[in-house]
Amino acid sequence: MIGAEQGIIGMNEASVTPSQRHRRWWRYAGEALLLVLLLIGMHSWQIRDLPVGPAPPLEDVLLNGDPITLAALRGQPVLVHFWATWCPVCKLEQGSIATLARDHYVISIAMQSGSKAEVLNHLKHNDLAFPVINDPDAAQAQRWRVRAVPTSFIIDGAGGIRFIEVGYTTEVGLRLRLWLAGQGWGGGVVATIMDGR
Repeated sequence: MIGAEQGIIGMNEASVTPSQRHRRWWRYAGEALLLVLLLIGMHSWQIRDLPVGPAPPLEDVLLNGDPITLAALRGQPVLVHFWATWCPVCKLEQGSIATLARDHYVISIAMQSGSKAEVLNHLKHNDLAFPVINDPDAAQAQRWRVRAVPTSFIIDGAGGIRFIEVGYTTEVGLRLRLWLAGQGWGGGVVATIMDGR
């Protein structure tokens, strides 16, 4: 009985005409296009209120006590990354941020994550080493109009926002965006499609 069913399936597939195959592939292409348009629409909705153009000023003190300003890093692309210790998606991404911080400029901002000691404990417990500004009252987040974490801004060497991502982003996707920003390219929609999100 199973062999007969398999034979019928094989016959049906073999009896599909080239015209039917052609229509099937057009349907698949249409569905793929619809998915891409849906992803672009979702991305646009997520970043609708975030700043574009010149990056907002960023001057603060890192957890280690060193002062930091975004303006001091002009000339190379920078990742400004908002995250939180309580955010499960941020926990998935934190290893990628730590790896990026080894060879790119990264300013991470721990939004509403508790006291300095609590954020330091989180970093130590998770064996993370990247520059962190503690933002317990979300003052920096408000300045940058960030309402959800993780949110990543790729800033070009001239201080302009080139890419914005809300939600999980792969390390490869962030590296690609940093490289594109370093080349003077920008446009979050293209990078979102290339990242597969």
